[in-house]
Amino acid sequence: MLDLLWLGINEIFQFHILIVIFLGVIAGILAGVIPGFTVTMAIVLTLPLTFGMEPVTGIAAMIGVLVGGMSGGLITAALLGIPGTPSAVATTFDAYPMARKGQPGKALSIGIWASFLSSIVSLFLLISIAPQIANLALMFGPWEMFSLIVAALTIIASVTGESILKGLIAGLFGLLIATVGADPIAGISRFSFDSQTLRAGIPFLVVLIGMFAISRLLNSVERSELEKDLQQKQEDKIQGIKFVLKPKETFMTVIRKPVNLIRSSAIGAIIGAIPGAGGSIANIIAYDQSKKWSKESEKFGTGHEEGVVASEAGNNSTVGGDLIPTIALGIPGSAVTAVLLSALMVHGINPGPLLITNEPNIVGGIFLAFLVASFFMLITQFLGIRLFVRVTEVPARILVPVILVLCVIGTFVLNNRVTDLYLLFIIGIIGYFFTKYKFALAPIIIGVILGPIAEVNLRRAFMSDPDWTLFLSRPISLAFLILAVLSIVFTIWQTRKAKAKN
Repeated sequence: MLDLLWLGINEIFQFHILIVIFLGVIAGILAGVIPGFTVTMAIVLTLPLTFGMEPVTGIAAMIGVLVGGMSGGLITAALLGIPGTPSAVATTFDAYPMARKGQPGKALSIGIWASFLSSIVSLFLLISIAPQIANLALMFGPWEMFSLIVAALTIIASVTGESILKGLIAGLFGLLIATVGADPIAGISRFSFDSQTLRAGIPFLVVLIGMFAISRLLNSVERSELEKDLQQKQEDKIQGIKFVLKPKETFMTVIRKPVNLIRSSAIGAIIGAIPGAGGSIANIIAYDQSKKWSKESEKFGTGHEEGVVASEAGNNSTVGGDLIPTIALGIPGSAVTAVLLSALMVHGINPGPLLITNEPNIVGGIFLAFLVASFFMLITQFLGIRLFVRVTEVPARILVPVILVLCVIGTFVLNNRVTDLYLLFIIGIIGYFFTKYKFALAPIIIGVILGPIAEVNLRRAFMSDPDWTLFLSRPISLAFLILAVLSIVFTIWQTRKAKAKN
């Protein structure tokens, strides 16, 4: 671990990389401030900008955007009652009432400190756990890897969206997209329908940008969501945004009850490590558990300090947790880390259990970039809040075209192919209909990323030994398959229980 951290220090503590991380944090915060503009969209738009960078520099930039974006949703959640990102929903429960009671600065300060301290906690867990998981994963054969990916796909389907069936359909659609193009073993063209465009396959980055950016823009145009947000902001706008930040006082407020902070951070890190769960779930669960264990539970929802700490610690600590399966196993914990894996692959680095062994400088760089980005987030939030708030006033008629142009440029520079733009808009329209009918998009992206890995390992397993019972007779493989079944069964039971209560 000391070697990894030392390599990280050598990689990250260079002036140009520190500047890139700092700019990434600012971009992430701005993305988090804009309602409707998710952290995933910000990461996707950042990715093309990193193609000309060194791998460590590019990954560090996206880590900066991720850390900044997770904390940026706090600003509008506290001041306007509008979560800037889905992971800041529970933050509105107490931060906004606190702001309305004349303490907007206190709400923001508590949220910023909770975000920073929880990030440090999750980083400690990441550094401690990820290498151990990676060492265990080195014993995996193709049978274990295939079963692990099956378990990951079922967990994704069960924790995203309103319906387990819709989650599974979305995941299978992602797997279908992954099969288009050349066979990974034999190189034979599949599902291309004699189309030159499809013969090369559908690039996963085109799917990412189309599903998350284009579909969201189409929804925004149809529903005028951003314009409605703007109107609501003008109605709820705090007069002159006059608030006083007191970092020292609010720091003592946060650490005065360390159990709440550590519990919420641990919940966020654990949920972040579950593929597909993400900050929005951690945000709600951390808040709920804090309320259940608090001696002042009746104060929650009225502007209570513990509620702000729990919600912000819960969502920001998912970053470290999210990176655990990403670094240790090469399995993205969310759509955001799927983009990080995509960046590694673009730079010719193969993610997986051997990443720590083969590319220790990259892993050490990720650890240190996360730490540096957390400190930059703390400083930037306290110094720039008044400026960041003004971004919420940008009208949709300006915002939507700018984002659309960035999406088109980012897609074209990937392979310099005009046909990728056609695929981009087709995928975007498909994503629009998926969101319209309330299908989760994350399982699609994870299916596209994990599909080829699952196929390669399945075929390697049968090439090594055609006996399919090895998937059940090998203990680790069997454990993952049981976990997959339990995940689906538990979700079905939980859904029926919730319907029975209603």
